[in-house]
Amino acid sequence: MNKAVILVGGPSRATRFRPLSMHLPQPLFPVGGKPIIWHQIKALSAVKDLREIILIGFFEDYVFRSFLDKCQEEFPEITFKYLREYSQLGTAGGFFHFRDQILRGGPKNIFMLYTDICCSFPLNELLAQHERHGRLGTIMVTKVDRSSARLYGCVVVDNETKLAAHYVEKPETYVSDMASTGVFVFHQDIFRFMAQVMEQRANEFDQQRANESAYGRSVDEADESHDVNRLRLEQDVLRRMAADKKLSAYLCKGFWRQIKSAASAVPANGLYLQKALSENRSFLAEAKQDGPEIVGAVYIHPSAQIHPTARIGPNVSIHARVVIGPGVRVDDSILLDNVHIKDNAAVLHSIVGWDSRIGMWGRVEGSPITSSDDIDEVTHAGVKVNSICILGEDVQVKDEVFIRNSIVLPHKDLASNKHNEIIM
Repeated sequence: MNKAVILVGGPSRATRFRPLSMHLPQPLFPVGGKPIIWHQIKALSAVKDLREIILIGFFEDYVFRSFLDKCQEEFPEITFKYLREYSQLGTAGGFFHFRDQILRGGPKNIFMLYTDICCSFPLNELLAQHERHGRLGTIMVTKVDRSSARLYGCVVVDNETKLAAHYVEKPETYVSDMASTGVFVFHQDIFRFMAQVMEQRANEFDQQRANESAYGRSVDEADESHDVNRLRLEQDVLRRMAADKKLSAYLCKGFWRQIKSAASAVPANGLYLQKALSENRSFLAEAKQDGPEIVGAVYIHPSAQIHPTARIGPNVSIHARVVIGPGVRVDDSILLDNVHIKDNAAVLHSIVGWDSRIGMWGRVEGSPITSSDDIDEVTHAGVKVNSICILGEDVQVKDEVFIRNSIVLPHKDLASNKHNEIIM
């Protein structure tokens, strides 16, 4: 039997996802027509002999209740559970704290996934390599540009043995172009190893405190690296596993992207829609003779109303009760529930928040993000500006107003053009 744990974090961890996370927790934000975390659950449901998926975080208990009830109906062969951390225990602290519940039933292997990623999730291939090499854990890595490698946890990999020989979290200098994807699988003995790490850290901290005391200095206990109750997966666990030759690396050859900021939801939306298109998934919209023009991969909720003269796509998600008028153009964007777009308006490379309105001939436009661009900013004429245009909840854009490369917080009325601004 196998199990999976998804680390969902908490409200204080999603500040970069504002203003969207002010209305909805980041793991439940829809990309590709489904919540971010649903894509991970869907991939896990295809893993052989996986019986239980556990969410660990410090959101209130009610936050995931309705979502998990729906997952239980959609994936009846899997048991779902949410476990709330009593305090912020670090990226591996909650996993270790709830070890008794995770080990219940005797799972052989335990997947661990971060929730803020978009990926093709080749989990069966990851598991097969993990079992073939027989090490304590396997980390899924992806090849990144050398120039951006310092932004990730970097892994030095032996290509022949697949041994992860060295792990460094966000190195200051170049170490490797193999970056951690935030997807792991561990043997159940991982908890014994983590217990040893906790003991080592406690001993090291006691020794450091004794040394500092001898010189009349005090240890900064506000530093999370000095908190013996916190356990960091990357710095405390993976680094030691690599040093002890207990960590393998599996190279993901499909797509992968972080979903850290609100802007990153748009390229993630496109990747998931393209994946659905390649799989001929039935929930994608199809062009009809009496319907709007559909270009490429598009998701349209059944309750949305779209005028036949509108042009939608590619890479567009349109959610419940959206109303789109004549001549409207929508490209590479996400329109959330109850959005109304009036005649001849355009929405390009943008996210339009719940209950927002865009007037006639209005234009909301961001800049397309390529794989080489920073996810939050792009450069125009040597100046960095916001990339994706984001309207928070209940934003009213008046007729003929142009909003470009801006982030707008909820409940704003925009009666004049705005460019490259953050509107509070």
